[in-house]
Amino acid sequence: MTNNDILRRLRYTFNLSEAKMIGLFGLAEHRVTQAQVSGWLKKEAEPGYQPCSDPQLALFLNGLINEKRGKKEGEQPQPEQRLTNNIIVRKLKIALNLRDDDMLATLALAGVRMSKHELSAFFRKPDHKHYRECHDQILRGFLNGVGLKYRAGS
Repeated sequence: MTNNDILRRLRYTFNLSEAKMIGLFGLAEHRVTQAQVSGWLKKEAEPGYQPCSDPQLALFLNGLINEKRGKKEGEQPQPEQRLTNNIIVRKLKIALNLRDDDMLATLALAGVRMSKHELSAFFRKPDHKHYRECHDQILRGFLNGVGLKYRAGS
């Protein structure tokens, strides 16, 4: 999945306007323009498309965490220079205040079945022997489940 796909899915799920998205970047202490956000939301074939970089998506997710959970005191975390699916899932878990059971239920909404052990492997450090890489189909399923759960509630 591309960062632009993730941004579009989250925008749809939480019914975010471009102005609200700009505000989320602001909560992560980063300024973006409406033109940038518009470019990120376009599909690749559309004129004006701009790829969303890993640090830009990380800033958006940090802003989403600040919006949903409240801003931490002190200095804001620096955006990751390289995002993995594991980091994206972890940030969404934090933003939505999900526990393991909630995550498994969200994945099940999208037809993805896994055990707590399989899920916890995504949140381990990469050098841990039980670390497991989160593949695109799991991230896609999680985003679909989040969409089903949170879009219905709005």
